[in-house]
Amino acid sequence: MIGRLRGHVAAIDADRLILDVGGVGYELHVTPKTATGVGQVGDEATVATHLHVRDDALVLYGFANGPERDLFRVLLGAQGVGPRVALGILGVFSPEALRRAIASEDVDALTQVPGIGKRTAQRIVLDLKPRLVDMEADMTESTGSQVRQALEQLGYSVAEIREAMAGIDSEAPVTEQIRTALKLLGR
Repeated sequence: MIGRLRGHVAAIDADRLILDVGGVGYELHVTPKTATGVGQVGDEATVATHLHVRDDALVLYGFANGPERDLFRVLLGAQGVGPRVALGILGVFSPEALRRAIASEDVDALTQVPGIGKRTAQRIVLDLKPRLVDMEADMTESTGSQVRQALEQLGYSVAEIREAMAGIDSEAPVTEQIRTALKLLGR
């Protein structure tokens, strides 16, 4: 699989991007948000990718980051959701908004995506709610353990780490969580 590409942006459309990597132009299907976020033609960009294999084609999909790609892959696991629909969902919803919509079983919100009717939206909620809850728990656990390990390597005791972990925002990026924990421990 091709998991990531880094190269120079050769062309940008609303839903496609051509990335020149070592003289080879890779065409990536992307969301409009990703297309505008990679920069301008000639800029260097790194894009997380998913290679979708069909009987008649190999199609690359590009994403701003790994977690967005992982959510795309989870969406592909829902009955009735193919790559184009999954990309359409990510074009309408941010990953956080999509998780909230599925967690709250907001079928009407999902029908805003072109190509998704009420029945498909219900199926998506039914198929993905357990997976997204498990995925969220894994991400939170992983982030917490990274912060904990960083503080342990800096020589803080288990009690100090526990106290600092209680005072940080678990939704923030890992680097920000570590920075906040260090500020709390420095008091």
